Amino acid sequence: MIMIIKLCFAFIATVGFGIIINIPHRALLIAGSIGTVTWFIYWALINLNFGIALTNLLASVAIVILSDIAARRMKMPMLIFNIPSLVPLVPGGQAYQMVRNIALGNAAQGMRFLTEVIEITGSIAIGFLIAELLNKLWKKLLLKRASRGM
Repeated sequence: MIMIIKLCFAFIATVGFGIIINIPHRALLIAGSIGTVTWFIYWALINLNFGIALTNLLASVAIVILSDIAARRMKMPMLIFNIPSLVPLVPGGQAYQMVRNIALGNAAQGMRFLTEVIEITGSIAIGFLIAELLNKLWKKLLLKRASRGM
């Protein structure tokens, strides 16, 4: 039951952010679904003890792959699906704890949260980079096959 509630909140957060940044209404449900699926991937990998960096990296790769598929089918830019789908992965809680601990004079704890925020955001960025690289290589391979007549 708790898992269903968490999945619903991931969907609501993604759709809500999509509304805030004014993505087309016909893309909201798909963006929400991508955000929910990738948050589930994140949750499953965390529970399998993959570590916070690897889970965020793999979830962000999934965002790019699913967004690319959705963008092609909906004939829309990929960013319309990428940006809202990131919301469930953003380390907002850790960033809040970092600022809170530093403001309360607990610098050591604040620095621990800072390193966690940097680790998560870096993993997300690297995941996007890897997925884009794989996407370009895949397209190049398909183009090469098509030019050979295979």
